[in-house]
Amino acid sequence: MAGDRPESGEVPLLYSEGNVAARVALEREVRGWSTTELAERVTRAGIKMNQTAVWRIENGTPRRRINLDEALAFSRVFELPLEELMSPPLEGLDIASRRLVQEAVEAFYETRDTRDRLHHAVVAIADHIKAHPDSSRAIHEQCLRLMGDERDARTLSNDIADGGHY
Repeated sequence: MAGDRPESGEVPLLYSEGNVAARVALEREVRGWSTTELAERVTRAGIKMNQTAVWRIENGTPRRRINLDEALAFSRVFELPLEELMSPPLEGLDIASRRLVQEAVEAFYETRDTRDRLHHAVVAIADHIKAHPDSSRAIHEQCLRLMGDERDARTLSNDIADGGHY
């Protein structure tokens, strides 16, 4: 199939089933998952798959075909847009580099989600204090009690007084 393994002079397709197979192998390795673990994750995502199917997608001769539902499940499991899963792997990044980038991306999204959660909690406390002004001092004291660090508690209290974390 064109785009899978280009022969001399043949231009690879930008998006192809071969790219998906290569990306499945790469993304699985970056995450340190076995073929069995990936198959289990795809199955939990709603598409029944076993370890042999994953191995045949990555290594089979001929390679096992990937249907659209499976591609969508891989996309969901790897948390990648389908277009990215279909794109050729970037050259110049080894597995160790990809793992570091993956870790940074995951940490970024976790941090963003945590900041959003903190902001919503701070807004809720600020709204509560507006509705119950007499609770302000006790809330700030509770922050100090729970946090144990006066500087951190003061920072949180200032965010509450400002009406938000951002």
